[in-house]
Amino acid sequence: MLWAMNIFVIGDSISIHYGPELEAALRGSGIGYARKTGVEAAEKNLDQALGANGGDSSMVLAYLRHGLREGSAITADTLLINCGLHDIKTDPATDARQVPLEAYRENLEAIVALVTQTMKRRLVWIRTTPCDERIHNVRCSSFHRFAADCEAYNRAADAIMAAHRVPVIDLFTFTVNQGADVFCDHVHFHPHIRSRQAAFIAGWLQGFRASR
Repeated sequence: MLWAMNIFVIGDSISIHYGPELEAALRGSGIGYARKTGVEAAEKNLDQALGANGGDSSMVLAYLRHGLREGSAITADTLLINCGLHDIKTDPATDARQVPLEAYRENLEAIVALVTQTMKRRLVWIRTTPCDERIHNVRCSSFHRFAADCEAYNRAADAIMAAHRVPVIDLFTFTVNQGADVFCDHVHFHPHIRSRQAAFIAGWLQGFRASR
């Protein structure tokens, strides 16, 4: 008999976009769905860490610590977490990243320890989706992103998750394989890509649950 599984999603605007279809795909599967609240606030500006948007790794860590102090509303046994796109935001004037790579590593180490040791929850990491600077940095002038940073931060996360035996959903590679015309703006995806991402994650979760 399969064990009951309940997930709680903490992620950036990419997860807000695929979220409704992921929830629908999981309905009736024995996997419950919830996420960081405030979707309406987040959708007012998807480039800002508002409401349901988890933001960068420092913000995700702060959210988890706040929940622990205040009595966390997270009742799910499994946390699906992603952060990276906000971390690699680059100031065009100074070339400074919002969260430097070494700080990103430190934050992820702290997130893993907090979730798996202190909160005693199962952690599943989702790799950060790709960005194309040729598209992004023309369409978005207030901050830039670079593909090399996305890949470097993903590699850093890969190493940390592997060291701690945290399972990883490779949404980066899945999305790269969807072809060239995937972006509806500078970094977000067309609705049909979001649908595929949701189906991919739902399938991964069902397989993970069955294998436990």
